[in-house]
Amino acid sequence: MEVEKKRQEEEFMITEMMHIFCKKKHKHKDGLCSECEDLLNYAIGKTRKCPFMETKTFCSACKVHCYEAKRRMEIKEVMKFSGPRILLVHPIIAIKHMMVTFKEKRKKTEKKGELV
Repeated sequence: MEVEKKRQEEEFMITEMMHIFCKKKHKHKDGLCSECEDLLNYAIGKTRKCPFMETKTFCSACKVHCYEAKRRMEIKEVMKFSGPRILLVHPIIAIKHMMVTFKEKRKKTEKKGELV
């Protein structure tokens, strides 16, 4: 059940970020344009098939990058644009995401320090 909850949270977050992006960048007022809808469906499909959902935090912190290179660039653009803006719409979720991202980056830095 915990895994399914994580999937739902991740799908909710990417859906919200995609709506913010499309509304501001593509001036799409109702729903998503076909380009954003396609990218959202791709991201949700990857989330639903993720074998690491039980142990991973977010896709950005995952050891395996399953997105195609083009799609990874597209989703990074959405995240970079929508990330700061989602703080106004869903502050608790956004802060939780920032905290987890910060912890993962710190873990990586600590591991690099041990190897030196």
